[in-house]
Parts: sequence; C-alpha cells; structure tokens
Amino acid sequence: MVATFLLPLLLSTLLPAAVPLPPRPPVRCGGSGGAGGDGAGCVLSNAYGAWSSDRADCPVSAVAYPASEADVVAVVADASAKNMPVKVVSGFAHTIPKLACPGNGSSGAASSLLISTARYDGVAVDAAARTVTADAGAPLRAVIDAAEASGLSLTAAPYWEGVSVGGLVSTGSHGSSWWGRGGAVHDHVVALRLVVPAGAADGWAKVVALRRGDALFNAALVSLGLLGVISKVTLALEPRFKRSISYEYRDDSTFQDDFARHAANHEFADITWYPSQHKAVYRIDDRMPLNATGDGVNDFIGFQSTLIAVSSGIRALETALEASRNVKGKCKMAAAEIAAKRLVGNGLRGAGGRLFTGYPVVGFQGRMQTSGSCARSPPTDTLSACPWDPRYKGLFFYESTAMFSPAARFRDFVLDVKRLRDVDPDSMCGVDAYNGLLVRFVKASEAYLGQPEDTVVVDFNYYRASDGSSPRLSQDVWEEVEQLAFVKHGARPHWAKNRLAAFRGVRGKYPSWDKFGAAKRQLDPRGLFDSRWSDEVVGGEEQLPKADGCALEGRCVCSEDRHCSPSKGYYCRPGLVYSEARVCRYSVSQLV
Repeated sequence: MVATFLLPLLLSTLLPAAVPLPPRPPVRCGGSGGAGGDGAGCVLSNAYGAWSSDRADCPVSAVAYPASEADVVAVVADASAKNMPVKVVSGFAHTIPKLACPGNGSSGAASSLLISTARYDGVAVDAAARTVTADAGAPLRAVIDAAEASGLSLTAAPYWEGVSVGGLVSTGSHGSSWWGRGGAVHDHVVALRLVVPAGAADGWAKVVALRRGDALFNAALVSLGLLGVISKVTLALEPRFKRSISYEYRDDSTFQDDFARHAANHEFADITWYPSQHKAVYRIDDRMPLNATGDGVNDFIGFQSTLIAVSSGIRALETALEASRNVKGKCKMAAAEIAAKRLVGNGLRGAGGRLFTGYPVVGFQGRMQTSGSCARSPPTDTLSACPWDPRYKGLFFYESTAMFSPAARFRDFVLDVKRLRDVDPDSMCGVDAYNGLLVRFVKASEAYLGQPEDTVVVDFNYYRASDGSSPRLSQDVWEEVEQLAFVKHGARPHWAKNRLAAFRGVRGKYPSWDKFGAAKRQLDPRGLFDSRWSDEVVGGEEQLPKADGCALEGRCVCSEDRHCSPSKGYYCRPGLVYSEARVCRYSVSQLV
C-alpha cells in the first residue's frame, strides 16, 4: 500500500508538471478591501495554513502594499502618528511562528497595520563593487538570477528559494558552510536600510542607513521584524562559479565522529541522517571553476510541484497509519522515501533539466545552491502544487530546528538519540518518512541574534494532526528529542521555525541579547513592532497557566496528564533516555 502511493509521487517528480498551481498569497481580503485595499476583512496566514502557536488566521485592520522606500516611510509614519501596532510580511510567509501578526491578533483589537512587501521587489547589481542591492520584498530567486546574469554569484542561500530578501535576513536563514563567511545569508550583508518610527519633529518615521561596522548593524541583521521595516539589503557577491554535488550513502555507526571532518573537507557539505534506517547520506558539495563540464540543476524532490491527488493520497495514508497505530507502515514509508530519493539523486538533474543519470552533478552556483520550483508555478490550473499547500489535504507537518554549539554538544545529542532509537527503532520511522534529520553547518556570526559560535544545525519534520487536539503516533519520542536538543544540550531554536516550547529560556542562549534589546529600545522605544505573538517567541517564557492539551501542539511541556490527552490514552511521563524530560506517552493504562 505504501509503494502504491510513493510510486506516483516519484513519477510525478520525473514528469513535467504541465499545469501547476502557484502558492496562495499570505494576505487575503474580503469585502471592499480586496487584495490591496484598506484591509477590511483581511487575514494573514503562513504558507502552511497554520502557525506553531495556534491554527487561527491573524486578522488585521489595515494592509499596505508599498512599492518604494518613500511608500514605506509614508505608511510607517502614518502608523507611528496613530500609535498603531505594525508588522511586516513578504509575498511568501513561510515563517512558522506567528511573528508577522501585529498587535494581539484579536479581531476585536485596536487598529493594527500589516505592511506587505510583495510589490516592493526591485533588484540592482553593481558589477564593479560585486554587490547586489535588493528591496525587502525581492524574491531570493530574482536576486540570484540577477547576480548570475552579471557574471557573479551569491555565496550563501537557504535551501528553499521561496523567500524574500528581507524575510530571510531578518530570521537568520541559512544554507550550509563553515568556510569563508559561512552559510548564513545575513553574514554576507554589507549594508541595509531600516525604516523606523520617529517623533513628530522627524515626520513620525525615518530611514536608518547602516553599513558593516556601524553601531546598530549587528542588531539589524537578524532583527525578527522587531526594530522596524527592513527596506533595502546589499549583499556581497563573488565571481561566478560552479558547484559539484554527489550524495554518498553510509552506515551511521561513525556519524557522530566524522560530521566535523566532513564540514571541514567540503565547502557546502551537509548530512541527512535517517536513524530508523541506520543510514547517513553525506552531501559532497564543492565549488568548481567556470570551465568545469556540466550544466546541472538542483531541483530538490521535496520542493517540486506534486500532483494534488498524490500529495493528498500520501497524507490520507499517513493519517490512516496514525489512526491504526501502525508504526510498521510508517517504517515502510521511510524505506520507500530513501529508495525513491536515491533513485533520482534527490532531485538533481542534468543539463537542460534531463533526468538524473549519476554523480557528480555539476552546474552553475545559481542553479545548484537553492531550489523550490513549486513556488514559481504559473496560475494556469489546479492539477499540481507545492505538496504542503493548505488549500488541499496534502502534507501537514511540524518543523523543528535546533542549533548546537560548540560542535561537541551535537555529538552528545546524536549519541542520546541513538540510545533512544535503540529502545524502539520503529519509533523513529515517522521522521524518516519525511526528510530524516538534515544536518547543516553555520559559521559564527557577529549578528547579535545570529550564532555566536560555529554551529551544527539539525532540521526534522514530522506529522502534524489535522485536529490540534489529536495526539500523534510516537509523540513522546519526538518530544524527548526536542527536549534533548533544547534543554539537555542547550541548543538554540531557529527563529523562523519550531513549536513554542523550543523557545523557553532563549534569551539566555544569546550572549548579545542585551545589546539587541538596547538597539530595540533606541529604534522602536514605543514598541510599535512588538506583538503578543513575537513576545511569546523572544520572551522565552512558558505561557501560564497551562491549558488542557497544551503539550499536544508544543505550546507547553507537560507537567500533568491533562496537558496531554488522557481521554485518548496519552499521559505525561518521564523520558526514556533523558529522565528529566516530560513527554506525552501512549499507554493502555494510566498506571503504566
């Protein structure tokens, strides 16, 4: 049955998607407001259709669509004069926490302003200076293509290209590298411009121009939308180059001892770990000269347009396995997932988009460093879409991302996860049926809310129930993995991902937090860019009192059975390996 669904998924990635559907816009308006009107009846949602903190759309009373920096100044000044809460969203909105929701997100709340940068998307390359300056709403793909057309390359980029420049810089988005200035895009920024609130004497808003070395520059790089509106970003470029990518499948027995060597030996290295399958896939990824043979493309299989019938069928299968508590079925899905990716080279293609025929695949940096073809689909029909598009009953999942430093902490984490796997190997299959644990490398940053040391980053996706009150198969295992990462081993959460419980104590994990706070008080002393939702993330405190079922969606760590789902057999219990963890575990009896 598993193969019946995964075979169409594989075939749908091998064949061109003739009529794919583009992602829906994050801001949707009804009544007289329309898509670009005064905001009447408007709501904000992210690309997945649900936030990590809750599943409710964010109502906003006004939406502005600036097309220039002067427009941005005008809308911020208007909000500042009226003392309105303000937030910013791009045309993509892939952030999982509810950071872009202004005010307290209540439909009965006072007026609030949402600024969309969807129409503020200019890109200009300075070939002589080897820089590119992009408006905040410029898509990453547009920036990369403009650089490549000028004979230059952007060195760092996140793996998913469906993001804006302002969004990726403000949330610390990254690729993978410990070389040079590293894999985080914000560490390649040489200048940026912020629009911040001001007093009446300054026209209620002003532009703050910053360059590397300026006092506020390190605060502005990863600012989470809390300092003002990022208006323009200038990124350093390099002469155009090529990349060579191969994937090497190994047993995971020495994974914890050789990850650092792998990162040191290959400029853009990563590793994907499939613990239930005892496999680690090493990405051998290095730069090549322009005269190297090859014109390949990285079109990652998970970011391609997928037939809606296929993605909804896979979701239906996974939901049925959850309902029947069929963990063996999940393991068959995991094995098929790895086999499918291996067959097609994880989405790597030859020249002209030809099918994968073998390693290495060599291509220009701009075609190899990031992917996301489903985000570029034309609005022509509704046969295929991004697999997680919330308009259809496709994939629906959590994404947890933990950032470990020093690197020795990651080694200890891996050993603990292996111990947990040894208790019940099948319990790990649910994550391996998605993408396993993706391990990347980010260099130490001067940004106050960037990574203070060379860091190992671990991403993992796992099933999210359609009903927020429904527990999940092997839920306790992945709650224990989260607490191993964020509590026992002190990992920092990625700002744009994770469930709320991951952010507990986050301020203490950033040595320069007080410097960031001082910059925030200087640039936005009235807190117009604060919100209840961003406070939940950056405050780092668990919301009290804890509600019934709060642990099911990661809004709390359970301390009583009622925080889980005792009516469905899930009780609050200690971890299996990390005894200080508290997790929601299924049991046929409350006494077990």
